[in-house]
Amino acid sequence: MAESERQAELPKEALPPPDQKFMIPQKEINMVPDMAKWKRSQAYADYMGFILTLNEGIKSKKLTCEYKVSEAIEKLIAVLNTLDRWIDETPPMDQPSRFGNKAFRTWYAKLDQGAESLVATVIPKHLAEAVPEVAVYLKEAVGNSTRIDYGTGHEAAFAAFLCCLCKIGVLRVDDQLAIVFKVFNRYLEVMRKLQKTYRMEPAGSQGVWGLDDFQFLPFIWGSSQLIDHPNLEPRHFVDEKVVNENHKDYMFLECILFITEMKTGPFAEHSNQLWNISAVPSWSKVNQGLIRMYKAECLEKFPVIQHFKFGSLLPIQPVTS
Repeated sequence: MAESERQAELPKEALPPPDQKFMIPQKEINMVPDMAKWKRSQAYADYMGFILTLNEGIKSKKLTCEYKVSEAIEKLIAVLNTLDRWIDETPPMDQPSRFGNKAFRTWYAKLDQGAESLVATVIPKHLAEAVPEVAVYLKEAVGNSTRIDYGTGHEAAFAAFLCCLCKIGVLRVDDQLAIVFKVFNRYLEVMRKLQKTYRMEPAGSQGVWGLDDFQFLPFIWGSSQLIDHPNLEPRHFVDEKVVNENHKDYMFLECILFITEMKTGPFAEHSNQLWNISAVPSWSKVNQGLIRMYKAECLEKFPVIQHFKFGSLLPIQPVTS
């Protein structure tokens, strides 16, 4: 296939212009009125576009389906495996307070020091200048080492990290399934292990009124996977047997399983929003509703977005039509 034809298949922003000037991403949203700038930004449009493209790409597909696994995907998994290994090497400390184990800071320091060399294993030599910019998003994606908390803003940083890798052409269109099913799913496993091991606090949690203490995206993508399922309906995810039998195929059910492992008491009480969602008639309605909720409850909330960082790949500049 001719080179020009092959490039035409990639999304418009897949390859950086040869004169791309990379930069260290910085905070731009410092006050509530700055939120208008975020919603108009190229970063917001590209981030949301990325989430929705993946949402469409994995529709009605199981985690266990067959998909292409490129070298870049393998390298990303190796990075996540390293983070996982560091947890094993950094056991929680004995301390009086039950939550927020301070050993997390030791673990985080390893990532803080090693992020650029980890990201350099994923990004090819000719794009080495992108490493410091992209590495910032990985460092932001695992929780806050001062507060020892984790929330949807950290999850968004990981999605932004993957989005940046797409923008510089390291990840391609045909990596879509592997991005969600292999990389993002492995990321979730590592985050759950962090949350459990170091008893991390939920960042900005709305308690019983939020969707989940820690994640949001796997509910969006997970509900897309279940669209047009022949027999699993939204009402089934509160059924323990259904969850136990199907969680390996569906990200949504994997999330439900983790919640029931972590929380005691009736589901309707500890996860009221999810309980309400189980009454929605179809998965496509659930999916649409969750996308609206994600925008309103995460992307349009100042406490979440004030921490988001903007650079050359996810710019604060307004969308150029």
